[in-house]
Amino acid sequence: MTGLPSALADFGPAALSAVVVAAYLVVGEPVAGHVLHRRFEGRLRTDRDARRSFYRRLLVLEWGLAVLAFIVWLFATDVSAGAVGLRWPQEWPGWFTSILVVVVLLFVVASTRQLRAGALLEMARPTRRPGEGRHAEPPGQSTLALLPRSEEERRLFTVVGITAGICEEWLYRGFFLAVVTAVVGGAPAFVLVLVAAVAFGLAHAYQGRAGIVTTGVLGGVMAALYLDTGSLLLPVLLHALIDLRFLLVPESALPPGTEA
Repeated sequence: MTGLPSALADFGPAALSAVVVAAYLVVGEPVAGHVLHRRFEGRLRTDRDARRSFYRRLLVLEWGLAVLAFIVWLFATDVSAGAVGLRWPQEWPGWFTSILVVVVLLFVVASTRQLRAGALLEMARPTRRPGEGRHAEPPGQSTLALLPRSEEERRLFTVVGITAGICEEWLYRGFFLAVVTAVVGGAPAFVLVLVAAVAFGLAHAYQGRAGIVTTGVLGGVMAALYLDTGSLLLPVLLHALIDLRFLLVPESALPPGTEA
């Protein structure tokens, strides 16, 4: 936690903007994510370009928000680059955090296998009858809908996965935790980990309760890794790896697109 802002005054004239952006991450992002994904799922049934369009929207939104937060930080002249994780790791993560990272890696392997099994199950499932509701969809359907089906989609999804690793770690760990620390005037590491977990889980509310819990836990692990090392580098790499695991599900195991 060395170098984190000790008071909101450290942000100087950018303090209000920093608080507004941080508040949006907690309150606005869950709403925006829900609306964006519902519209995507609606378009998926009729638009062959739905996934590519969705991926592009994600890129614009994530980079736009990340750049906005970066500009706010630039105006916070008393907040150093190290205070927002923009430096090389200062030390190795502690033993407890290291164990959590290993557990996350095991989760990546297990969830990828489960995702593949879910995709195969979806392929074998009879076509939904007219009027059959979303309750009939198998678990993970929202995730399956996001998976790329073509080479072009896979290339674009690769960029999305890397972007998520960079932008979301900067937003939810580097920038957000700096603002939280400044607002409360300093906080124990476990409190920051908990806050980061809750904020990140809520940002994925469109995935349902299970998705909130899963991403919340992952967000907490990323925060612990960031606070242990003092750098965003390892969280960025781990985050990108988690998102890019979707590419390990072969195209042949996925059901064909539902779009017309």
